Amino acid sequence: MEITKELLEHTATLARLKLSKDEVENFIPQLKEILDFFSKLDEVDTTNVKPSFQAVVLKNETRKDELEDSFSQEDALKNTEHKKDGYFKGPRAV
Repeated sequence: MEITKELLEHTATLARLKLSKDEVENFIPQLKEILDFFSKLDEVDTTNVKPSFQAVVLKNETRKDELEDSFSQEDALKNTEHKKDGYFKGPRAV
């Protein structure tokens, strides 16, 4: 794919980027290199490869919902100095 100054400026405009003339000149070879690298992916033989939309198999890992003892209010508040009337005291939200 031919990367021209006009194409790069048009792409920058679409992305709402303001590029200086120096940046445009610096980005043209970089963009060419990036696109050349991606074009190598077209050369990979994928004839017998099933499409995969998720690289890692997802499965639902759940645990049994068992009743357990929880902290008492005293235990939950014992390590904080920011408490008031048995609750954690946070910053004022206005």
